[in-house]
Amino acid sequence: MKKLALNILVAAGLVFTSSQAEAQLKLPQPSSTQFILQDLGIEQVSVVYQRPSAKGRTVFGELVPYGQIWRTGANDATNITFQSEVSIEGQKLPAGTYALFTIPGKDEWTIVFNNNAKQWGAYTYEEADDVLRVKVKPQTLPSHVETFTIEFDNVHEQELDLSLSWEKTKVSFNIAVDQKQEILASIDEAMKGQKKPYFQAAMYYFANDLDMQKAVEWMKEADKGNTKAPHVKYWKSLVLAKAGDKVGAIKAAEEGLAMAKAANNQEYVKLNTQALNAAKK
Repeated sequence: MKKLALNILVAAGLVFTSSQAEAQLKLPQPSSTQFILQDLGIEQVSVVYQRPSAKGRTVFGELVPYGQIWRTGANDATNITFQSEVSIEGQKLPAGTYALFTIPGKDEWTIVFNNNAKQWGAYTYEEADDVLRVKVKPQTLPSHVETFTIEFDNVHEQELDLSLSWEKTKVSFNIAVDQKQEILASIDEAMKGQKKPYFQAAMYYFANDLDMQKAVEWMKEADKGNTKAPHVKYWKSLVLAKAGDKVGAIKAAEEGLAMAKAANNQEYVKLNTQALNAAKK
């Protein structure tokens, strides 16, 4: 009886040790996970996907067949999240998280945004869940990309490209936002507060070719609060020049240059010199 009890305890200990070992076991995934995040306007775009490698295989047309829905990566369907409404290749897409599927082709790819973001691969994919499809042209890369890569390219304030690269193929599609009215409303609201964002508001108006007289007024107010700031003088010079005040632009750049030299700030010595030269033309 004692021997039986001892055998049971030993067996239980072995099971416990085995379970504990399994719980602690960590192995690298053949297709690692990557999360990428990018600012777009005042919101962000993010992508989560798994990255398979070619490993000597022919990818498109064989490993990934042409004309068939593809998870656009490995394992789980690739997910893309937009915090606000966007335009994909000029077509509207509401804010949300989507499964990013593709249908590769030799001469044309279909980019698919599907409502069912939580699915393994494309095995339960339903076309009825598609929210948007756009078609784009692939391009041939000069060098081999071993591991499937998704990245943001050509990033601007209100638009960017999302690119998919693998083997010697690259596919890109444009993502754009129109947040102008929302931003203008937020500027108007902020200007009602005690601490007014004169500099940031003037910069936005300058960059987006809006009311330049208003931008000038705001930049002058910003300058009052930063009388020893060469960067404010630099941007004041650019704003005044764009508004047509050449004399004011020259004066601001000269003041900024003197401040930058006094502070040994070589960056704004260079920038204010450039602004001064441009204003004198």
